[in-house]
Amino acid sequence: TGGHHPMQEGEVFNTRYQVLHKLGCGAFATVWLCQDMRRKKQVAVKVLKSREGFAETARDEVAFLRCVSCMKKKDLAGENIICLLDDFRMIGENGFYILLCLVFEVLGPSLRCLMGNYTAQGLPLPFVKKSLQQVLAGLHFLHKRCCIIHTDIKPENILLYGCSNRLQGLLMDTLHCAQGTEVRLKGAGADLGNQLEVPDLMSIEVKIADLGSACWTYKPFSKEIQTQPYRALEVLLGLDYSTPVDIWSTACLAFEMATGECLFDPQPGKYFSRDDDHVARIIELLGRIPPQIVFSSSKSTKFFSRPGARLRLSRLSPRSLPGILADRHGWTRREAAAFAAFLLPALHYAPERRASAAQSLRHAWIAA
Repeated sequence: TGGHHPMQEGEVFNTRYQVLHKLGCGAFATVWLCQDMRRKKQVAVKVLKSREGFAETARDEVAFLRCVSCMKKKDLAGENIICLLDDFRMIGENGFYILLCLVFEVLGPSLRCLMGNYTAQGLPLPFVKKSLQQVLAGLHFLHKRCCIIHTDIKPENILLYGCSNRLQGLLMDTLHCAQGTEVRLKGAGADLGNQLEVPDLMSIEVKIADLGSACWTYKPFSKEIQTQPYRALEVLLGLDYSTPVDIWSTACLAFEMATGECLFDPQPGKYFSRDDDHVARIIELLGRIPPQIVFSSSKSTKFFSRPGARLRLSRLSPRSLPGILADRHGWTRREAAAFAAFLLPALHYAPERRASAAQSLRHAWIAA
């Protein structure tokens, strides 16, 4: 249905990968937990949809993943990116389409599943810092070593895994969270199910996954990138973009991890679009957008009137990042100021002046 290839438990991919059960289904692919009968270990097999138009996208994803695998030999930071183990093609059920299949290491559920336990207060800051270090190291690797822009950094594309067999086993038991079950930590939820011990939290590592929407730094594929709450200003305005869009998304991710709340959660209204509201919320938090940025955009008249680059949406309510952290989330003024000092350079309006992944890693807040 919808171009997805039907499989059943016990069937074998490529005479090698025996299907155990489905891990998830997305817009472009279905992922199956399989037993690699040759290497005697479990793997995740991603079967891309067979619809016309997906073939080129699939080939691009393979190219990105092969580039990552190649460059990993030169830079250990590549360990922060999901690992492609194999790829193969098979004929679809009706014999008309050739399906591309990607074989990955098995990781745990996404960061989104873990965050579901902490919606009221956010994840513990030591874990936030550790996870962001790994995400930023992975982005530095993608940007500098591989010339790849991820274009879709968000909690769903950051996967958890355990360094020990016991912890990885616990995480594997929660992979059905895609069907609505959260990762449960003792002390964080009443359901004792497959819980993790609280000390295990700091033993969880993260990896960047899903390069299906990525592009080369020298060859952007689309103007429409990023999931809305994590979308950079230059993308909203229809301007050219590069690696700084991933840094903007990471800043949004960091705020959400630390507070349990989206930094920008735009909603459409009766007389304005979701994009209108998004730009308005950005201005409320970060201040007036310089006219030279506004009017270099072909979409400028969609959002702004010419005189003084005034936003068409009126009644803005300016707010400060430290103020939000202190007043809404109960942070001390010192904690709020330190975190805001980390986030604001990653949210600079001018992409060329936005902090890079390497610069963000060196910031005092995340290094502390």
